[in-house]
Amino acid sequence: MNTSLLKIAVCAAALHAATAGAAEQQGSTTAPAAAQQITRAGAQPSAVGSSDFFTGRVRVDPVWPANGDISAAGGLVTFEPGARSAWHTHPKGQFFVVTAGVGLTQEWGKPIQEIRPGEVVWCPPDVKHWHGAEPSGRHRHCGRQECGVDGESQR
Repeated sequence: MNTSLLKIAVCAAALHAATAGAAEQQGSTTAPAAAQQITRAGAQPSAVGSSDFFTGRVRVDPVWPANGDISAAGGLVTFEPGARSAWHTHPKGQFFVVTAGVGLTQEWGKPIQEIRPGEVVWCPPDVKHWHGAEPSGRHRHCGRQECGVDGESQR
Protein backbone atom coordinates (compact mmCIF):
# COMPACT_ATOMS: atom_id res chain seq x y z
CA MET A 1 0.00 0.00 0.00
CA ASN A 2 1.21 3.51 -0.79
CA THR A 3 -1.02 5.45 1.59
CA SER A 4 -0.30 6.02 5.26
CA LEU A 5 -2.99 5.39 7.86
CA LEU A 6 -2.84 9.05 8.85
CA LYS A 7 -3.61 10.12 5.28
CA ILE A 8 -6.47 7.62 5.07
CA ALA A 9 -7.96 8.63 8.42
CA VAL A 10 -7.72 12.36 7.79
CA CYS A 11 -8.97 12.17 4.20
CA ALA A 12 -11.85 9.91 5.33
CA ALA A 13 -12.74 12.51 7.94
CA ALA A 14 -12.73 15.15 5.19
CA LEU A 15 -15.08 13.05 3.05
CA HIS A 16 -17.37 12.48 6.03
CA ALA A 17 -17.45 16.20 6.85
CA ALA A 18 -18.12 17.15 3.23
CA THR A 19 -20.96 14.67 2.79
CA ALA A 20 -22.51 15.61 6.13
CA GLY A 21 -22.49 19.30 5.15
CA ALA A 22 -24.01 18.52 1.75
CA ALA A 23 -26.79 16.49 3.37
CA GLU A 24 -27.65 19.38 5.71
CA GLN A 25 -27.82 21.82 2.81
CA GLN A 26 -30.14 19.71 0.65
CA GLY A 27 -33.42 21.50 0.18
CA SER A 28 -31.87 24.93 0.74
CA THR A 29 -32.22 27.22 -2.28
CA THR A 30 -29.70 29.84 -1.15
CA ALA A 31 -26.02 29.23 -0.53
CA PRO A 32 -24.99 30.07 3.04
CA ALA A 33 -22.25 32.63 3.62
CA ALA A 34 -18.87 31.21 4.58
CA ALA A 35 -18.48 30.91 8.33
CA GLN A 36 -16.04 29.51 10.82
CA GLN A 37 -16.47 25.87 11.65
CA ILE A 38 -15.71 24.49 15.09
CA THR A 39 -15.16 20.78 15.49
CA ARG A 40 -15.59 19.93 19.15
CA ALA A 41 -13.07 17.72 20.91
CA GLY A 42 -14.14 14.09 20.69
CA ALA A 43 -16.52 14.73 17.78
CA GLN A 44 -14.38 12.79 15.29
CA PRO A 45 -13.70 9.08 15.76
CA SER A 46 -10.18 7.85 16.45
CA ALA A 47 -8.63 5.08 14.38
CA VAL A 48 -6.30 2.34 15.50
CA GLY A 49 -2.98 2.45 13.67
CA SER A 50 -2.82 -0.44 11.21
CA SER A 51 -0.02 -2.98 11.56
CA ASP A 52 0.63 -2.30 7.85
CA PHE A 53 1.96 1.15 8.80
CA PHE A 54 2.95 0.94 12.47
CA THR A 55 4.62 -1.35 14.99
CA GLY A 56 3.08 -1.40 18.45
CA ARG A 57 -0.10 0.37 19.57
CA VAL A 58 -0.88 3.66 17.79
CA ARG A 59 -4.02 5.84 17.76
CA VAL A 60 -4.78 8.38 15.02
CA ASP A 61 -7.18 11.25 15.72
CA PRO A 62 -8.17 13.40 12.74
CA VAL A 63 -7.80 17.12 13.54
CA TRP A 64 -8.65 18.92 10.30
CA PRO A 65 -9.42 17.61 6.83
CA ALA A 66 -8.18 18.84 3.50
CA ASN A 67 -10.92 20.72 1.67
CA GLY A 68 -11.48 22.92 -1.37
CA ASP A 69 -9.46 25.73 0.20
CA ILE A 70 -6.63 23.86 1.94
CA SER A 71 -4.99 20.76 0.45
CA ALA A 72 -3.29 19.69 3.68
CA ALA A 73 -4.85 17.54 6.39
CA GLY A 74 -3.77 17.23 10.01
CA GLY A 75 -3.97 14.60 12.68
CA LEU A 76 -2.86 13.76 16.21
CA VAL A 77 -0.90 10.53 16.35
CA THR A 78 -0.39 8.89 19.75
CA PHE A 79 2.27 6.19 20.08
CA GLU A 80 2.27 3.88 23.09
CA PRO A 81 5.74 3.08 24.54
CA GLY A 82 8.00 1.61 21.88
CA ALA A 83 5.48 2.02 19.03
CA ARG A 84 6.60 3.67 15.80
CA SER A 85 5.74 4.20 12.16
CA ALA A 86 7.12 2.04 9.37
CA TRP A 87 9.88 3.49 7.21
CA HIS A 88 8.17 5.87 4.77
CA THR A 89 8.51 9.05 2.69
CA HIS A 90 6.23 11.98 1.81
CA PRO A 91 6.36 13.26 -1.79
CA LYS A 92 5.64 16.81 -0.57
CA GLY A 93 7.23 16.51 2.85
CA GLN A 94 5.61 16.54 6.29
CA PHE A 95 5.62 18.84 9.32
CA PHE A 96 4.77 17.68 12.79
CA VAL A 97 4.96 19.28 16.21
CA VAL A 98 5.58 17.15 19.30
CA THR A 99 2.72 17.78 21.74
CA ALA A 100 3.46 15.24 24.50
CA GLY A 101 6.10 12.76 25.56
CA VAL A 102 9.58 12.10 24.30
CA GLY A 103 9.72 10.70 20.78
CA LEU A 104 12.29 9.29 18.44
CA THR A 105 12.82 9.85 14.74
CA GLN A 106 15.37 8.58 12.24
CA GLU A 107 16.29 9.29 8.64
CA TRP A 108 17.56 6.38 6.56
CA GLY A 109 21.29 5.92 7.18
CA LYS A 110 21.47 8.45 10.04
CA PRO A 111 21.39 8.12 13.84
CA ILE A 112 18.15 8.12 15.84
CA GLN A 113 17.26 11.55 17.24
CA GLU A 114 15.23 12.36 20.35
CA ILE A 115 12.35 14.85 20.00
CA ARG A 116 10.52 16.63 22.84
CA PRO A 117 7.26 18.57 23.37
CA GLY A 118 7.21 21.89 21.52
CA GLU A 119 9.78 20.83 18.94
CA VAL A 120 8.81 20.96 15.27
CA VAL A 121 10.06 18.32 12.84
CA TRP A 122 10.22 18.88 9.06
CA CYS A 123 10.58 15.73 6.98
CA PRO A 124 11.69 16.93 3.51
CA PRO A 125 10.12 15.46 0.37
CA ASP A 126 11.17 11.89 -0.42
CA VAL A 127 13.41 11.51 2.68
CA LYS A 128 12.89 8.00 4.08
CA HIS A 129 12.26 8.12 7.84
CA TRP A 130 10.26 6.81 10.78
CA HIS A 131 9.00 8.36 14.03
CA GLY A 132 7.51 7.07 17.25
CA ALA A 133 7.75 6.73 21.02
CA GLU A 134 10.72 5.95 23.19
CA PRO A 135 10.60 2.51 24.86
CA SER A 136 9.49 3.80 28.27
CA GLY A 137 6.81 6.40 27.48
CA ARG A 138 4.04 7.60 25.20
CA HIS A 139 4.63 10.15 22.46
CA ARG A 140 2.12 12.32 20.61
CA HIS A 141 2.52 14.67 17.70
CA CYS A 142 0.26 16.73 15.48
CA GLY A 143 1.18 16.14 11.86
CA ARG A 144 0.35 18.02 8.67
CA GLN A 145 0.62 16.56 5.20
CA GLU A 146 -0.76 17.10 1.73
CA CYS A 147 -3.84 15.08 0.83
CA GLY A 148 -4.22 13.53 -2.62
CA VAL A 149 -2.17 11.54 -5.08
CA ASP A 150 0.91 13.78 -5.02
CA GLY A 151 0.94 14.00 -1.21
CA GLU A 152 0.48 10.33 -0.36
CA SER A 153 3.05 8.72 1.87
CA GLN A 154 5.20 6.05 0.27
CA ARG A 155 6.68 2.98 1.96
